[in-house]
Amino acid sequence: MGEIRVIDVNQGIFEKNDQVAAVNRQKLREQGTFMVNLMASPGAGKTTTLIKTIELLPDDLRIGVMEADIDATIDAEKIDAAGVRSIQVHTNGNCAMDAEMTAQALAEFETKDLDLLFMENVGNLVCPAETDTGASKNVVILSIPEGDDKPLKYPLMFQVCHCVLINKIDTREYFDFDDEAAVERIKFCNPEAEVFFVCAKTGEGFDAWISWLKEQIAAQ
Repeated sequence: MGEIRVIDVNQGIFEKNDQVAAVNRQKLREQGTFMVNLMASPGAGKTTTLIKTIELLPDDLRIGVMEADIDATIDAEKIDAAGVRSIQVHTNGNCAMDAEMTAQALAEFETKDLDLLFMENVGNLVCPAETDTGASKNVVILSIPEGDDKPLKYPLMFQVCHCVLINKIDTREYFDFDDEAAVERIKFCNPEAEVFFVCAKTGEGFDAWISWLKEQIAAQ
């Protein structure tokens, strides 16, 4: 009986993705575009947070949004209604954007005249964490109704993020959410992650988040 060969296909796939992601990141840096990969579960408040963030950023900042979904154009329509240049990206059943999809979307969107580009990734806490898109920074939203245990259940998402927005703080009285435990668990996954408690509905807590974002843009 011959020797059975074992091929680690995933390693090859991710290596190729990382190469494309590096090209994306370099291209964005050279053209002066800061890209945020925004990730979260469905219903965590990605689009609402995005709109509130854009409202509070300087008017002279040229901003664009890429909405990634398996189907539909609902979120892109909301962004467009807010007066922001947007594009809808359909992933054709894929549960997250990868570097090649991102490269295609960047080429189609012509981002060279943008200072800041948000990519609202497909909604879940698993797939988007597995593939580097080439974004300047990864940001994840964790909402109060989801519970403070999510960093333990989905550690990779919190390991790859640079910033965590804990959203819907106006609902604290209705849910058993331990702020200290959430931060401790996030820091266990990623000691360098910044954590901000916010409410996209009212704007509470957004000053600190906006200040951090502007610092990151300026640093690039």
